[in-house]
Amino acid sequence: MNNDLLLREQLLYLLNGGGAHIDFESVVKDFPAELINQRIEKISYSAWQLLEHMRIAQWDILEFCRNPKHISPAWPEGYWPDSERAANAEAWLNSLALFRADLKAMTELITDPKSDLFARIKRGEGQTILREALLVADHNAYHLGVLVTLKKLLVSGAD
Repeated sequence: MNNDLLLREQLLYLLNGGGAHIDFESVVKDFPAELINQRIEKISYSAWQLLEHMRIAQWDILEFCRNPKHISPAWPEGYWPDSERAANAEAWLNSLALFRADLKAMTELITDPKSDLFARIKRGEGQTILREALLVADHNAYHLGVLVTLKKLLVSGAD
């Protein structure tokens, strides 16, 4: 097996929650809809707001990689929904669908042999598709861990 193909497979493994990470679907599959807007003391966001943050960040990184005209949201406010905003079940499902679609698009970018993982992104400051894919995997893994914790605390508090 050549190193390029092996690297792409390892990236996909990481992006999909492999290794020491939990995968996205395992976290969200049975998340109680009635708890998506609940907050825990001293945590400034709900599960839905966290999901939206993950979605926005992943979308921004993907667009940075594939769209030369993309303009990133303002940092940090553009990466989070309004702190007072709540979601209904439809908004939760929409966030899930958009997150999944962008994760799929990132994996397609990685698996496309025409994607040079090591080429610098022209409008960037040294970023490569490899670096951005690792950033998506890292960011998602971190926040999925937080989402797991929120879910456990919310479900145990709902009993």
